[in-house]
Amino acid sequence: MNKKENFIADINTGYSSKGDSIILGGAMLDGEPIAEAHVKIPLKTLNRHGLIAGATGTGKTKTIQVFSEQLSNAGIPVLMMDIKGDFSGIAKEGKEEGFITERHAKINVPYNVASFPVELMSLSKQNGVRLRATVSEFGPVLFSRILDLNDTQAGVVAVIFKYCDDNQMPLLDLKDIKKVINYITEEGKDEIATSYGKISTATTGTILRKIIELEQQGGDLFFGELSFETDDLMRIDENGKGYVNIIRLTDIQDKPKLFSTFMLSLLAEIYQKMPEKGDAEQPELVIFIDEAHLIFNEASKALLEQIETIVKLIRSKGVGIYFVTQNPMDVPSGVLAQLGLKIQHALRAFTANDRQAIKKTADNYPTSPYYKTDELLTSLGIGEALVTALNEKGIPTPLVATMMRAPMSRMDVLSPSEIDEINGKSKLVKKYAEEIDRESAFEILNKKLSQAAEAAAQQEEQAPTKPSKAGPSTTEVVTKSVLKVVTSATFIRGVFGVLTKIFKK
Repeated sequence: MNKKENFIADINTGYSSKGDSIILGGAMLDGEPIAEAHVKIPLKTLNRHGLIAGATGTGKTKTIQVFSEQLSNAGIPVLMMDIKGDFSGIAKEGKEEGFITERHAKINVPYNVASFPVELMSLSKQNGVRLRATVSEFGPVLFSRILDLNDTQAGVVAVIFKYCDDNQMPLLDLKDIKKVINYITEEGKDEIATSYGKISTATTGTILRKIIELEQQGGDLFFGELSFETDDLMRIDENGKGYVNIIRLTDIQDKPKLFSTFMLSLLAEIYQKMPEKGDAEQPELVIFIDEAHLIFNEASKALLEQIETIVKLIRSKGVGIYFVTQNPMDVPSGVLAQLGLKIQHALRAFTANDRQAIKKTADNYPTSPYYKTDELLTSLGIGEALVTALNEKGIPTPLVATMMRAPMSRMDVLSPSEIDEINGKSKLVKKYAEEIDRESAFEILNKKLSQAAEAAAQQEEQAPTKPSKAGPSTTEVVTKSVLKVVTSATFIRGVFGVLTKIFKK
């Protein structure tokens, strides 16, 4: 066989599967698509996580859109972080253009326009399904890691949570935990010291400042009720398509602390609540984290360890996580090692550092007799990518340059009226629209302090009046005056002077 025939045989063998799969596009050799070789990803392996990387403008957004469409068609719900506001068009049918028809003819994949069921979500006050969580749901360990506290400070947070549990005081939002910190530092410090040990005011001051920092990044909007239920991410519509849940994050790009807080809490909640799935035929949920560097750049060492642990364990729950970033080096090596599917769009070499980064990136991919990976990384066109995945046996597939298929939905954002239309029909928007502020630690402690103040005032009013002392009698006054004179230093010196004169005579 010649080179082309060998290539087709290798790709078709490497990307074959007995179970269901999705087609990402067509394989390329020497810069040309090969119609007989499709790049297929088995659904069974999509819980093994992945990476979608590439320079700005190389096609990452459209790849995520294609990926999400194929998952939705397979009945798999999707959750995606929309940092730049690019993905809302998935809700509307695309438009067949000449360049799209030509591309699909080259890779021998039929093209049909389609729309997909979408929920628009928000961490802030943007229109959409409000996402919230309570402080109690985080627990002391996760809450401490988000605040980047040391062991001593984390121990105090654990005491705060225990005190609130023991006294039936729910910690729902940030004002609750701030109130508790103020209370145990001032009015309640003796109560805390008796039952839990003394707490340093310097430590509570540091914790309070960290909470205020989180609050200033929008944490006051995120923490509270009604808490979002992760089951609402797993919905399928009446046509058997999985919902594409899009979290609109365009207004929190400058609030990485809030972004990482939400992501970690969501992953932890999904892991805790979802049952073990083992080796299922397809994932229960796939999550795309766009601009993933926002999580890793701001994360402490403890937080990175927590993320790495969750990424390792959550795939057993049937959840796949896909990190989207410009350079694979943005992802810590411990996390990168867990990613089974890699889709690498072009990188740009403008500086010596860029060229070194490209060489390191090339080393992360399997070698191939058909490509010089480091050279190919800079010559890929828009909508083209290097792909390697895992087959159904968990073995890495051959590295293949791929012409990606085009999205079937709109490759543009929705208008404000179209967004209002989707939100108006959404059951989840109505479910989570109301903000609930039930009695919690803040109100309970305020009531406790108010009652204590009233009791003290009442006790003071009811206390009997002490009789005033009677004035001294005339005899007492004279006696005291005489004693004062007799014991004075002047009087004593005078007496000794008189006695001296007498003895001399």
